[in-house]
Amino acid sequence: MKAKTENKSFIRAWKLNMRALKLLHGEMPGWFTATIINGLLAAAAPYAAIWFSARLIAELCGGRDVNVLTRYVILILASSALLMLLKAMASRRVEAEDETKYFGMRNILIKKMLSMDFVDADSQHVFDLRSGIEQNENYSGLGLSRVFEIFQVSVEAGFRIIGGAALTVSLFASRIPDNSKGLIMLNSPIAAAIMLALLIGAAIAAPACYNRADRFWSDYAPTATLGNRIFSFFGFIARLPNRRADMRMYAQQQNVCGPYLKNTNMFGVRSGLAKDAKGKMGAFYVLSACIAVLLNGAVYLFVCLKAYGGAFGLGEVTQYIGAITALFGGLNQFIEQLGKLKVNAAFLEKVGELLDMPNTMYKGSLTTEKRSDRKYSVEFRNVSFKYPGNDAYALKNMNIKFRVGSRLAVVGMNGSGKTTFIKLLCRLYDPTEGEILLNGIDIRKYRYDEYMNIFSVVFQDFKLFALPLGQNVATSSTYDEKRVTDCLIKAGFGERLKTLEKGLDTYLYKQLDKDGVEMSGGEEQKIAIARALYKDAPFIVLDEPTAALDPVAEAEIYEKFNDIAGDKTAIYISHRLSSCKFCDEIAVFDGGRMIQFGTHEELLADEGGKYHELWYAQAQYYAEQKKRAAEMEQMV
Repeated sequence: MKAKTENKSFIRAWKLNMRALKLLHGEMPGWFTATIINGLLAAAAPYAAIWFSARLIAELCGGRDVNVLTRYVILILASSALLMLLKAMASRRVEAEDETKYFGMRNILIKKMLSMDFVDADSQHVFDLRSGIEQNENYSGLGLSRVFEIFQVSVEAGFRIIGGAALTVSLFASRIPDNSKGLIMLNSPIAAAIMLALLIGAAIAAPACYNRADRFWSDYAPTATLGNRIFSFFGFIARLPNRRADMRMYAQQQNVCGPYLKNTNMFGVRSGLAKDAKGKMGAFYVLSACIAVLLNGAVYLFVCLKAYGGAFGLGEVTQYIGAITALFGGLNQFIEQLGKLKVNAAFLEKVGELLDMPNTMYKGSLTTEKRSDRKYSVEFRNVSFKYPGNDAYALKNMNIKFRVGSRLAVVGMNGSGKTTFIKLLCRLYDPTEGEILLNGIDIRKYRYDEYMNIFSVVFQDFKLFALPLGQNVATSSTYDEKRVTDCLIKAGFGERLKTLEKGLDTYLYKQLDKDGVEMSGGEEQKIAIARALYKDAPFIVLDEPTAALDPVAEAEIYEKFNDIAGDKTAIYISHRLSSCKFCDEIAVFDGGRMIQFGTHEELLADEGGKYHELWYAQAQYYAEQKKRAAEMEQMV
């Protein structure tokens, strides 16, 4: 039973690694071609030198013909020079292709992340899975990166085995003359079988010990993953621009980061990994090396005894020792890779789990009507939603219909369901219950990509790229400069644009350009709004993108945006009510429900309502702020 289980385990490991190999080859075929050529040349170079050197030594011990010796010297130099040149060219190509390995691996994961249902991509499970995959690769190259190593070493080992076997066959065919009675037994097939058994046994035993030692690295993967996660956060936190002031003011590097890293050091000299490295793991590595040395001794003894008995000359001794040593090295390497292949399977299963995650969201087939008059109506009918793995409703029994070209404000305290409402509207999630209708048709029936194109959204956690300003607005490397400029002016960025020497080619931030420009929070908001305008979608949504600004600045941005939204249907999400009083209708959220709906005047008139309560609570706060500011001015 154990043998069958082991076989099944190896077959499973083989399939996982072959699948990964196929995926990586699809991303970067050039690396695999270059690696095969490099492996062939790496194996051929020493064998060419071994064979020609053996002929040269044989001639020196025999006829000593100057012409023959000269020919062999020229052949050795020419073949070595040619193979070294080709090997250098191939190695350089492999080094160049190596630069694409990281991006090839990332592309496989990124393509999956971008293609999977957003509900899964946004889940904690996928976050943990993706983090685990990356941490395993950072820790000891386990996962997709180990597949590169296994392939590269196996290719060279395979060529070494083929070359070594070709140069070694005649060793067993060469016979000691009958007059060497003491050594005649070496002609026996039994002697050859014993030598082969030693060779194969050592080739299995040495890498088996090595792989057993190597398994300690994978055994420590869970602990190391945690250690890497801690180090990647606390070890580089001081490099984050938004952390620098806090780090310095509160001495967080000395008082928090340093002690935490010291107390959770998974890789220090007193760690479990270090103890095993000095114990069992180290012992297995040493045993592997000892077996290799003992085999080399047996090879030397066998070859030298046959040469002493007269089976061949000194030149062949050089050939056979070199060839068998290389052959054993190739076998050793190849079997080591089989062990690594099996160990790596557990980590490729994590990759497979991510890549095999099914998309269950129906993508629809109806074409979204492209209306020049932008006459789109959206209605929520009894919509409720629970986040995956959560029994509580984030949104409950939502019923609302947007009037075309209207301005809708969605207000409420943090956690009241506002952002969930927007994610459902944009179909990042599907309702748990109820339906959302576009022009009377369930949005799930529309083509997913076309439906999303009718929305421009500025999320509260929007991101700008460290790329030129124009590309940030267009979210593309190619764009209409006049249109981008117009959108920036409409968004209130016109005056700032005039101060930029490179205009739309100005890089934001300094990550990619030392002359990059840092933007203030308000300027970033305006660029994000310009980006939403550039898309020119019939629905525009601002999901608290100005939450970091003061209420006055937020109101100014919203009022300006209201003027430029034109005939678009605009939705404003905010927990600050003063920013939304210019809207046609206001929906008040609380505890995952829409508890009020109406105009600013209507809601304010309801003295027992939530909107009235929030409005006057915030108005009192702002009045107090204004009063304190006035008092400060008088004191000055």
